[in-house]
Amino acid sequence: MKSRKNKYSLKKDLPFLALMLPALIYLFINNYMPMFGIFIAFKNINYQKGIFRSDWAGLKNFEFLFRTKDAFIMLRNTLGYNVLFIFLGIILSVTLAILMNEIGKTVLAKIVQPIIIFPNMISMVIVAYIVFAFLNSQTGFIDKTILHNAPISWYSDPRYWPAILTIVNIWKGTGYGSIIYMASIAGIDGELFEAARVDGATRWQQITHITLPLLKPTIVIMVLMSISRIFNSDFGLFYQVPMNSGALYDTTQTIDTYVYRALMELSDIGMSSAASVFQSIVGFVLVITANKIVAKVDGENKLF
Repeated sequence: MKSRKNKYSLKKDLPFLALMLPALIYLFINNYMPMFGIFIAFKNINYQKGIFRSDWAGLKNFEFLFRTKDAFIMLRNTLGYNVLFIFLGIILSVTLAILMNEIGKTVLAKIVQPIIIFPNMISMVIVAYIVFAFLNSQTGFIDKTILHNAPISWYSDPRYWPAILTIVNIWKGTGYGSIIYMASIAGIDGELFEAARVDGATRWQQITHITLPLLKPTIVIMVLMSISRIFNSDFGLFYQVPMNSGALYDTTQTIDTYVYRALMELSDIGMSSAASVFQSIVGFVLVITANKIVAKVDGENKLF
């Protein structure tokens, strides 16, 4: 009887398993099959011998990341920008989501929502040209309209680029991030807010005592997911937006841009593969560590 019951259960779930199949196939091909190539990071690739017959290099491919004179700069920039982006991204996305929720289904909300979603839908190449349209020293909007008496050579002065990159990242990502928090707010039981209003709670008190506490699990998950990529950077943001200007390397050089330039110059896929392995392993360790810290502080909000 027990085996017949299990067989029936499988038949009942078969349509749902069939619906999952395309996504599982995509996940396997896109996320799991490439993991087989991890051994490339430990090989000295010789195209005449082929990938499999190339000599083993041990950990030599990892050395180029740390023995270069730019190692400190690219690690500092990668970590520094990502910590700043995570911190500002969470605060601004949550704030925007709460504001949009307070606006509600009004005409203003219908106008604002497409505007905040639009930047994330365009490619970083287009963003780079938009930024160039503002910063070009000859025809740029800022130099010609605002600073016409004292133009600035934006693409040769690294002092301004930490602020520029932060503003561009916020402009492109905050709207999309707020949608996730808006979905979480929509799932909060409306009776909680009604009860709070009956008790005389102001809107600010409803936000601080209902909305934010119930958003905490989503915030924790988003932070943990961001931490997993803290050693990765948005290649388009750091390479295309500054127009690959050598004068800006001190403030725009990250692990990803350095590896790309090394790959273009040396054509050594072993070194670029080693950088990806390093980023993945460090990201994995950081997520596990951060999740354990969350589990000790507040076990209900841990990711796993």
